Amino acid sequence: MGRTIFVTGGARSGKSDYALEQAEPAAGSKVFIATAEPADAEMLERVNAHRRQRANGWKTIEEPVNLAKALADAANAEVVIVDCLTLWVTNMLCREIAPEPMFDALVCELKRERSGTLYIVSNEIGMGIVPDNALSRRFRDLAGKLNRMTAHAADEAVLVVSGIPLTIKR
Repeated sequence: MGRTIFVTGGARSGKSDYALEQAEPAAGSKVFIATAEPADAEMLERVNAHRRQRANGWKTIEEPVNLAKALADAANAEVVIVDCLTLWVTNMLCREIAPEPMFDALVCELKRERSGTLYIVSNEIGMGIVPDNALSRRFRDLAGKLNRMTAHAADEAVLVVSGIPLTIKR
């Protein structure tokens, strides 16, 4: 039976590296579901750097919005990485899509039986100052809600701090 592992932490903390290091040794099919949309040169370089990190043998699904469908499409893979939930929230806000129904669809998909291991990467935000504008506060609140929902649905949760993984749910 498969496992779902939620990996969270601050920006550039090593979350994605951790998920990739854990997933890389798995035998069988590997799927990377990317939610990022490179809107500028700097973001394109970040996306390309992530692509270069993955060894050959990874199938990449680029899905900025319909994450539940992408997960369903990858349900038979031995290992799946979703990177990342906070960019997914951003994509929905920019498109003026109501995120809550998408959250519910994602959690339904997370509860589905799968044979492989699923790593879901997200930024842990909201531990600092309260944002000064409504959109940023909405983003923070939605990301926090989604992280709670995902951590609750996951079998394990790992917080990565300064490159050090700390298991917070087993």
